[in-house]
Amino acid sequence: MQWFYTGIVFLHVLSAVGSVGPLFLLFPIISRIQKGSSVEQTTLLSLFKWTTRFVMHAGHVLVVSGVILILIGPWPWYTSWVIVTLGLMMLSIVFLASGFSTVLNRFPKEPENRDILLKKLKNTSWRYIGLLVIMLYLMVVKPSFW
Repeated sequence: MQWFYTGIVFLHVLSAVGSVGPLFLLFPIISRIQKGSSVEQTTLLSLFKWTTRFVMHAGHVLVVSGVILILIGPWPWYTSWVIVTLGLMMLSIVFLASGFSTVLNRFPKEPENRDILLKKLKNTSWRYIGLLVIMLYLMVVKPSFW
C-alpha cells in the first residue's frame, strides 16, 4: 500500500507543477498578442486557450489525486488546512471560468477593446497564480488554523 500512496503523492506533485507552471507562459503570449498582426493574434489566442485548458486538466488530476490522498492518508477532511484549501480551490474555479473564458470569448467580438482585454487576462493570470501558490503553501506546510 505504501507504493500506491507514494505514487499518488508523485502524481499529485506533477499535476501541481502542470497546473502552475504553464501559467507563466501566458505572459509572453500576452505581450506578443499586443504587438502581433491579426493573423498572429488568432494563433496566439489559440495557444493561450490551449494553455489554459492544459492547466485546467492538470487541475482535475490535482483534485482527484488530492481526494485520494485525503481518503487514504493520515489527514481527515475536517482538518483546517484541507478546508481552507478546498475554499481556495472553489475561488480558483471561478477565476479560471470567468476570468479566462469570458475574456477570451470577447476577443473576436471586440477588437477595439484588445488592450483592456489583454490587461484583464494578465491580471487574471496573476490572481490565479497567487491562489495556486497559496494552495501549494497549504499543501506543503499544512498549517493549523483552528
